[in-house]
Amino acid sequence: MVDPSNFDGLVCNVEKSSANQPNETPLTLGIRAESGSAHASRTMMLDELTLLLDTVEDDASQERYQDAIVEQNCLGKRSERTRILSFRHLVDLYSLEPNTIVFRALRYFWQRDVPGRPLLALLCTFARDSLFRSTAPFILETTEGTTIPRESVEELIENLYSDRFSPATLKSAAQNINSTWTKSGHLDGRARKIRAGAVASAGSCAYALFLGFLSGSRGQLLFETGYSKLLDCSTDRIQELASEASRKGWIDFKCIGDVVDISFPNLITRDELEGLNEQN
Repeated sequence: MVDPSNFDGLVCNVEKSSANQPNETPLTLGIRAESGSAHASRTMMLDELTLLLDTVEDDASQERYQDAIVEQNCLGKRSERTRILSFRHLVDLYSLEPNTIVFRALRYFWQRDVPGRPLLALLCTFARDSLFRSTAPFILETTEGTTIPRESVEELIENLYSDRFSPATLKSAAQNINSTWTKSGHLDGRARKIRAGAVASAGSCAYALFLGFLSGSRGQLLFETGYSKLLDCSTDRIQELASEASRKGWIDFKCIGDVVDISFPNLITRDELEGLNEQN
């Protein structure tokens, strides 16, 4: 079994807030290390996220997202309880807070790279959901074409979080996690899940590099983080996609020999960058 603690670039900076607790950090990255997972009862909710971001304007407050889900029922849920739970799970997965850098960057690429949306959602989920994140080494290091039964994911979770979940919750979490990996393109199939290859895009690549940057990596090391591994492609391909994102004006990417310079002027302010450098 692969130890997820050895999976480079997982989390360095930690968000202290939750859906019901104000943030106490001067710089809100949105990367979470604490335990807890929406995947115990939900997937990464790609369809719901798509409906929500189509409904709510870019610079909306978290309260506006809550109103759209709970009061306006933009997700089409049957009961108020389900609407409230949907809001809470989406906050856990994506923050829905415009002052949170991870979510703000997600919305930036969401508008500009429609084909990349499944991987964009996965990258944000990976940054914020520790249970889901712990399954990444197992999935990513499995050879394409290999069947991945739900039971093998259950066993992985049980070994990592001994006695934390009941058998029913363990089964549900494994199903939801496999479903999320399927939505992103890493797995294929319905009842029988097979390791496939996700298709990275310029936007998902740029977002992966940015998340690695927030976690403290710089230069060539940005191609080796856990976020970059989620792109499911070679370093050469990541560099090609980074160049494409740079040509589109989304990031600044320069590579001369072994010297790599990547910056993100559209995604982080000067003051935030200074705060990030101080944290790192």
